[in-house]
Amino acid sequence: MRRLRTAADVQDASDDPMVRWAAQALSCGGAAWEHGGAVAVHAPALTRRRRLVLTGPAEGVASLLAAHGRGVNLRPLLERKLAEEVEPLMPTPWVEDKPFGWMDRKGSLDLPTDATWLETTANVDPLLREANPDSWAWPGEQGVRRWAGVHQNDKLVATAAEAWSSTDVGFMMGVAVHPAHTGQGLGHRICQFVTSSLLALYGTCALFVENHNAPAIALYRKLGFAYRDVTTFLPAV
Repeated sequence: MRRLRTAADVQDASDDPMVRWAAQALSCGGAAWEHGGAVAVHAPALTRRRRLVLTGPAEGVASLLAAHGRGVNLRPLLERKLAEEVEPLMPTPWVEDKPFGWMDRKGSLDLPTDATWLETTANVDPLLREANPDSWAWPGEQGVRRWAGVHQNDKLVATAAEAWSSTDVGFMMGVAVHPAHTGQGLGHRICQFVTSSLLALYGTCALFVENHNAPAIALYRKLGFAYRDVTTFLPAV
């Protein structure tokens, strides 16, 4: 089992955007390992969770999970299909927590002209509370870097954030459209703006999405994102 010391080591070991995204943790108390072609990145605080992000052949992932996957509140995160292959290889059973979706894309995307990065987030909080109270990103939260918005008559009607980006994977969270302004394509435009901006900076843009949120998944697919079912395991102590 080989220790990966830097984000560059992780990038050399895997082309999976999910573990490359998690590699940001190596600069703030995280750790990473490679075994049998598989890679695991321990991220102590990434999108509100203590995560162990895994990818690669099932046998290698099972070994990494057995060695590093135990601990209070740890959430192993991996593709759901891979999890089904790994679970029978584990000496003790693991319980799936909650499946959801990971989406990513590369390349470039046209930048809409009616969205901007916000100079102040004063109006983001009330918009989120009305339109997306379960948002995983909020102004001032650690790792949440900046907010974009679309205005109509000087009122903020759509927003999305750059949050938890790594050196080569930009991450979008906190998408919200005011309930009185749905059906106008605002969600598409604000997401296109943030995606375009992050692609220009990082080369890859990614996000989490609820696996049952068909309209959101359809919107992101229109923007060129590919969908992967992912899941987390409950803590194993």
